[in-house]
Amino acid sequence: MKRSLAQLDGARLDGQRALVRVDFNVPVKDGLVTDDTRLLAALPTIRYLREKGARVVLLSHFGRPKGGPDPKYSLKPVIRPLEALLGSPVAFIDDPAGDAAVAATRRMTRGALALAENTRFYLGEETNDPELARRLALLGDFYVNDAFGSAHRAHASTEGVAHLLKPAVSGFLMEKELQYLGAAIANPKRPFVAVLGGAKVSGKIDLIQALLPKVDAILIGGAMACTFFRAMGLETGRSLVEEDRVALAKELLEVAGEKLVLPKGGVIAPELREGVTTMTVPRDKIPAGWAVFDIDPATGLDFQKRIVAAGTVLWNGPMGVFETPPFDSGTRAIARALAEASASGAVTIVGGGDSAAAVAQAGLADRMSHVSTGGGASLEFLEGKVLPGVAALDDA
Repeated sequence: MKRSLAQLDGARLDGQRALVRVDFNVPVKDGLVTDDTRLLAALPTIRYLREKGARVVLLSHFGRPKGGPDPKYSLKPVIRPLEALLGSPVAFIDDPAGDAAVAATRRMTRGALALAENTRFYLGEETNDPELARRLALLGDFYVNDAFGSAHRAHASTEGVAHLLKPAVSGFLMEKELQYLGAAIANPKRPFVAVLGGAKVSGKIDLIQALLPKVDAILIGGAMACTFFRAMGLETGRSLVEEDRVALAKELLEVAGEKLVLPKGGVIAPELREGVTTMTVPRDKIPAGWAVFDIDPATGLDFQKRIVAAGTVLWNGPMGVFETPPFDSGTRAIARALAEASASGAVTIVGGGDSAAAVAQAGLADRMSHVSTGGGASLEFLEGKVLPGVAALDDA
């Protein structure tokens, strides 16, 4: 277990500079934030620190700027929506690695908040440069990592700073992520059902292998199911198949036995576009020239039944191309099933990325036990890998 913000003596935070790593890598269009989910997720930690009289300095990356500062990737568009959510002004630090930034943080008043410019404007961020980590550490008196979505990266602002600035603790969002995902693996309510989708088996191999000994069933959807179909010797038409993973899929089928549950059939079309002619076919009747773009209704009902009867459900990856109707039906069915399972007392965990987007799109995010903010980080954590941004924090 890692030491958390809640375990620090609140009275001793008064006047201290809290250097907080958040994940404000939010979608921005025409200079406006189009989804404030990650801003909302950081609010409990920010508000708590301000209530305790801390001076709060926020660090985050944004996008993938190449070779240094790029106005297109500035964090300035985050200022206004953050101010609206908090109801108070947010200062901006243009150069968090400069001497002026340190002086600015020392002038901040109790409860004041400042957001630093994109950490990826510095080439040393992604290489975990010790000098950059040292410069960033000067901005605070203690360190809080609340950016679970970046915890799988050993960067200067996520891993390097945590070794230099003590105490180094998890924020409330980070703590919640570790608690839910950790409990799902270590001590799940049973039956424990995992629902895995997405395009490629290759991206989920480690997760499938890590989950097989722990779960009661793994329900497979998305285009990755077609690679398993090919491994079974079935015709897959023009469906996406990872030819170099067919042999591995066959091995997984043999090892998993009845634990690995594949779709009974699919919704197919000759091409991917809205309004295209579709058919629903069993998995052994996929014609040449057609491709599978969603699970079929029969599979949706089967998966729903298994999910509603579960004690713990972990979902990562859509069942079809949910961005393109009508191929969103399978994914929506899974989202509704998880909401129903939650209402019946099951622990339901959505593993970030496209799955999180799908439950948000369906208006069901608040009916899940936990929606992870970190797609890649949650995958690596569930696979049993060490997350550098977590490992560097103080032990409880």
